[in-house]
Amino acid sequence: MIGSYVAVGDSFTEGVGDPGPDGAFVGWADRFAVLLADRRAEGDFNYTNLAVRGKLLDQIVADQLGRAKELAPDLVSFCAGGNDIIRPGTDPDEVAERFEQAIADLTSAVGTVMVTTGFDTRGVPVLKHLRGKIATYNGHVRAIADRYGCPVLDLWSLKTVQDRRAWDGDRLHLSPEGHTRVALRAGQVLGLDVPADPDQPWPPLPPRGTLEVRRDDIHWAREYLVPWIGRRLRGESSGDHVAAKGALSPDDIKMRIEAVA
Repeated sequence: MIGSYVAVGDSFTEGVGDPGPDGAFVGWADRFAVLLADRRAEGDFNYTNLAVRGKLLDQIVADQLGRAKELAPDLVSFCAGGNDIIRPGTDPDEVAERFEQAIADLTSAVGTVMVTTGFDTRGVPVLKHLRGKIATYNGHVRAIADRYGCPVLDLWSLKTVQDRRAWDGDRLHLSPEGHTRVALRAGQVLGLDVPADPDQPWPPLPPRGTLEVRRDDIHWAREYLVPWIGRRLRGESSGDHVAAKGALSPDDIKMRIEAVA
């Protein structure tokens, strides 16, 4: 019976790709918080989302861990290092060493720390070439979780998010349905009875021709890949000047989800 939950991380945990009626993002962590709150008496659950898009591991540790420890919740979800791994020249072994330091610090101050692995990117343009680095980092995350007794939200094994309908147009962030499936899997990891199966197959899609696939790839490169590369070259982040969502009411989250359902 988890009475308090703090979400720590980057754009994945902030919920980018899952906009509410006001354009602000919901995301898997907010949806997961609703699942947890539904098992408590009304008003007897506290939730805070500290995640900010674009943040690297060290920035997450510097900006979010202190606040998470102050809140001393029953549960923290910690997803970090993905933005480090996709940057050229980074060493997944070295990133994992810093990840473990953060986990050691966090587990000494809060209840349960749930960690996440990276997605399998074999079907994602550009990122498919980083599949080996991501797999290496995932192996470290699992080993660290074993050492510190952390439950693992294993996104690599969630095969249904390999469907293109699980992803936003930028191919880097989940769609609302993708975020929903991750929230359901997080509930399963903690042994909750969830209202739907995250592994439920998608309805079949009509086949796409080569020309259609190529046209989509060109549009994606122009609209998303080129601006992303530009931000890297300028040393900018999508999270610059973005504030964390902070404390949220599960009832308010429900209303925002229902408004766009």
